Amino acid sequence: MRKPLSSLERADMERIYPYYGAVSIVDYVDDYIFDGEYLLVSEDGIYVVDENGHPLIQHISGKFWANNHAHILKGKAGFNEDSLYLFLANTNMAPIVTGAAQPKINQANLKNFPITTPDSETMLKFNNIIQPFFDQRLTNESEIKKLEALQSLLLTRLVD
Repeated sequence: MRKPLSSLERADMERIYPYYGAVSIVDYVDDYIFDGEYLLVSEDGIYVVDENGHPLIQHISGKFWANNHAHILKGKAGFNEDSLYLFLANTNMAPIVTGAAQPKINQANLKNFPITTPDSETMLKFNNIIQPFFDQRLTNESEIKKLEALQSLLLTRLVD
């Protein structure tokens, strides 16, 4: 369930959890509506697909809030979020983009987009191969957050 929050609603909130829009973190809010690993696919706006027709995708882990400008996806049918991310990031989805003034990938077109899935054994092998790379990404993101917090702490002490 995606729910937009206006900038006025967000203004007085404690900034704890990321608030995602179509292509990035827009703000931070004091609550979350999703917890886990998800893909957010840009729904509308200038940036729906890149110059090669590949959709703009955010690979999210943890607690967050998503507004109504992103489709929320989970892996299924042998795809986990990591393999689904790689598949979508390398797929030309320009044919399902509608709208001239405001490009859009609507939910019906996204759900009906044809996907060729490998057999379950191949999918399992592929998922096992890519898993360490995505695990390392999560570790790196965690380390970056810790280092940013440490930097902030040290800078405030330096200024005082």
